[in-house]
Amino acid sequence: MSRRLKKYFFSGLAVFLPIVLTIYVSIWILNFAEGLFGKYLRPFFLEHYDFYFWGLGIIVLLTLILFCGFLVANYFGRAAHRWGESLLLKVPVAGTMYPAFKEIAKFLFRDEQGSFQQVVMIEWPRKGVYVVGFLTNEAAPQISAIAGKKMCNVLIPSVPNPLTGFVAIVAEDELIPLKTSVEEAIKIIVSGGVVNPVIDDGAAHQV
Repeated sequence: MSRRLKKYFFSGLAVFLPIVLTIYVSIWILNFAEGLFGKYLRPFFLEHYDFYFWGLGIIVLLTLILFCGFLVANYFGRAAHRWGESLLLKVPVAGTMYPAFKEIAKFLFRDEQGSFQQVVMIEWPRKGVYVVGFLTNEAAPQISAIAGKKMCNVLIPSVPNPLTGFVAIVAEDELIPLKTSVEEAIKIIVSGGVVNPVIDDGAAHQV
């Protein structure tokens, strides 16, 4: 009987935990987004208009994000953005953090062909052991010239955070393309290998 209860418990936990964590993290993100502007908007609206509703801070944040997107879509907005970036990079601590945050944001929110061009498998860290990686770009021409062959930059992601890891410079003919999406490959990384990616038969395709 105790064995059956234990089985029920862990089966229920496997269903219950992902749902609760997803809801918890979603609520945390919404509260964080609301708090960015809500703590300033709430006293202002209550004092001048005698009302305030939860979510107004999120609406203002989304409006600001859309406005920034509109600005950088035209020449003058891009010029102002570059000027602002150049000033920010000169600030001692902020200038160090900003490039890292920028690369993370580009990875997460790019619309066009992403920074990850293809999901690949390479032998790492030794012969006979394989890891899933992301082809990010061709290596610099100078590096390929030194190696005497075409080299590529491959991100070897860490578990459970695929945004961190190692950059390996691998010969193009040593890459094993996988016909799977970036999202499917990320599942195996985040889950620590518990979830296997969906890999189609046939030649690999660009993702």
